[in-house]
Amino acid sequence: MSVPLILTLLAGGATFVGALLGIIGQKPSNRLLAFALGFAAGIMLLISLMEMLPAALHTVGMSPMLGYGMFMFGLLGYFALDRMLPHQHPQDLVQKPIKPHNLKRTAMLLTLGISLHNFPEGIATFVTASADLELGMGIALAVAIHNIPEGLAVAGPVYAATGSKTKALLWSGISGMAEILGGVLAFLVLGPMVSPVVMASIMAAVAGIMVALSVDELMPLAKEIDPHNNPSYGVLCGMAVMGFSLTLLQSGGIG
Repeated sequence: MSVPLILTLLAGGATFVGALLGIIGQKPSNRLLAFALGFAAGIMLLISLMEMLPAALHTVGMSPMLGYGMFMFGLLGYFALDRMLPHQHPQDLVQKPIKPHNLKRTAMLLTLGISLHNFPEGIATFVTASADLELGMGIALAVAIHNIPEGLAVAGPVYAATGSKTKALLWSGISGMAEILGGVLAFLVLGPMVSPVVMASIMAAVAGIMVALSVDELMPLAKEIDPHNNPSYGVLCGMAVMGFSLTLLQSGGIG
């Protein structure tokens, strides 16, 4: 099994961590969840704009017009997909009380929405790790971090509605499996046909998706979960940690 595929599996599997938190012990505080989402956004923004997009643009045979065009395609494609998805967000389940008879339906809608969001994330994780393993590890970390509150958001209401821990884990697992499926399909489809320009084009589009996800989903979500604190602190910490780690890798001749 390839390392990029393993990273995708681990990132998708982080959903189960959130699911476990949703059915056992005490839930993480809203402040911690919000910081984690901001941290993930910071990692994604720095990698996308400072590493992935420049790497794609400097690929031999890649024209600037194609590179920026693919970046905009990923950016606009994310917003188009986002507008078509059901908008039941994790903060509605983590922060606000929901009537018991609505819990199961709410969780099902949320599972559908998260699964559709997670599918391209799986592709993004695999493609990035295939092009640059260090960057892929950063993306996998960011995806795993923000998958934890998603797993929590799905498992909590399912457990409350059915009283079954097994069903709560199953529904959360479905959303995580969507991400893994995206990575597996990318592995099967892209494996035999990847050229430097094709990989660079996909990487530029993935950078656009990651920027849109960070700005449109993760940062507003962090603010809604914890309105009394600024999500920018988490974003800046994520950027600082990822920037420092990339600097260490490159100065050590690894990157």
